[in-house]
Amino acid sequence: QVQLVESGGGLVQAGDSLRLSCAASGRTFSSYAMYWFRQAPGKEREFVAAISWSGGRRYYGDSVKGRFTISRDNAKNTVYLQMNSLKPEDTAVYYCAAKDYYIDYDPPSDFGSWGQGTQVTVSS
Repeated sequence: QVQLVESGGGLVQAGDSLRLSCAASGRTFSSYAMYWFRQAPGKEREFVAAISWSGGRRYYGDSVKGRFTISRDNAKNTVYLQMNSLKPEDTAVYYCAAKDYYIDYDPPSDFGSWGQGTQVTVSS
């Protein structure tokens, strides 16, 4: 099972950009589809973005489409989330997750392991 460590969060102002990273352990990272989710206080975990093992397929949640970009570097066992034009409603803890097959979307309950998350706070 792959282990995940998120980083790159912080406090930014509305309109700023931020890039999150998720480092994965294991030699089979390139065979996993990767996902980003987020969870704001008092809310359910929300799907953000997905990327297939090759990077050829990507899918985004409606709330981030056009502002966020998911990418991966299989040589570095890392998936990224570039977040532009950040809004206060993007404030949340961001988590990455892995799946051994690609599907555009699966609910959080279908993922077996999560990293510790990284906090993103966007001030107005």
